[in-house]
Amino acid sequence: MEDFEIFFRSQAQSPYKSLDFILTHIARRKGKQLRPLFVFLSAKLIGEVTQSTYVAATMIELLHTATLIHDDVVDEAYERRGFWSVNALWRSKIAVLVGDFILSKGLMVSVEHKEYDMLETMSNAVKEMSEGELFQIEKSRKMDITEEDYYSIIRKKTASLIAACTSSGARSAGADSSSVTKMYEFGILLGMAFQIKDDLFDFQTSGLTGKPSGNDIKEKN
Repeated sequence: MEDFEIFFRSQAQSPYKSLDFILTHIARRKGKQLRPLFVFLSAKLIGEVTQSTYVAATMIELLHTATLIHDDVVDEAYERRGFWSVNALWRSKIAVLVGDFILSKGLMVSVEHKEYDMLETMSNAVKEMSEGELFQIEKSRKMDITEEDYYSIIRKKTASLIAACTSSGARSAGADSSSVTKMYEFGILLGMAFQIKDDLFDFQTSGLTGKPSGNDIKEKN
């Protein structure tokens, strides 16, 4: 993870001082980095960590960071991990553009290293996550969400990215197609369990997570 941190920071930079200042702010307030960790653990489960593993972990962490910034704009959230969010400090217009920049950097990492299978996996995750967010908004407006709808939402919003972590990690270590598929399915289940637990935190005090509680209730999710 220490080596990953060096590689990640080398990718999340910009020659524009104002943008680089915001990127540094984001990097200093990173979370537990569970998703890159899932990539490395999945690779080690199959074989050895390779350069492709670092690329996959960096792609996913950049993608995840971009979605968090965009989520704070959508949710009108002003705190992230106990600190002011990008949305709070620089307002929504800059937050959206910074999120776009980080997303593009994640996609460019795969192109620069010719990891086209990973690019397909990441692109599919972005599509799934966007669909999940939109479906959740639709359901919150109609107030007709079912248990099945909830599972569909968290599968797309959260589990698809965790599955991208586990499957990409496995692929980076040379797993065959059958093993990659199994690791993807494992990631889906892991991601859904993760999101259910995270949703429960919304009903508890914010001190436990560094995020304000009650946002899901306020948003009618």
